[in-house]
Amino acid sequence: MAGPAGADGPDGHIAELVTRLVRDVPDWPTPGVVFKDISPLLADAAAFAAVVTDVARRAREAGATLVAGIEARGFVLAAPAAVAAGAGFLPVRKAGKLPGRTLRRDYALEYGTASVELQPEVVRPGQRVLLVDDVLATGGTAQAACELLTEAGAQLVGLHVLLELSFLGGRGRLGVVPVTTSAVA
Repeated sequence: MAGPAGADGPDGHIAELVTRLVRDVPDWPTPGVVFKDISPLLADAAAFAAVVTDVARRAREAGATLVAGIEARGFVLAAPAAVAAGAGFLPVRKAGKLPGRTLRRDYALEYGTASVELQPEVVRPGQRVLLVDDVLATGGTAQAACELLTEAGAQLVGLHVLLELSFLGGRGRLGVVPVTTSAVA
């Protein structure tokens, strides 16, 4: 579970925004899956700004010089947070979307398999990186992205997610990676 509010766990105000504005979409993309739609939160300017400010604060506190976002919804949170934190942004992309040499990891989803890639030359050896995504569910995507960053030579300072679905146990797949959340379900 998450730590105390404001430290490494959910901030009460941010958690309330996430809980109120992220909507459940049952049976999407496949029957039995409940998709967490962050679009209503992104469409609320004040809520979106509050979340980005919170992620930027976490990046600064961790000493991150690079904020990595997992495609696609992690981009939406990580890129503006990187700018606000004075850090660079690194996209962790779906397979086949990046030119040149890439590092790749395959992983299992709740409803299939997928792969993510990154360009290793963008990461300087030892560079402090905060990884950001929208939802931590079973942890496959986050684990793959963490492994890629480590292989590229990054010093992974943590993973921050907008919403953790704690009942799916994804945090357990991440080993010693510090995980922070905006809200926990």
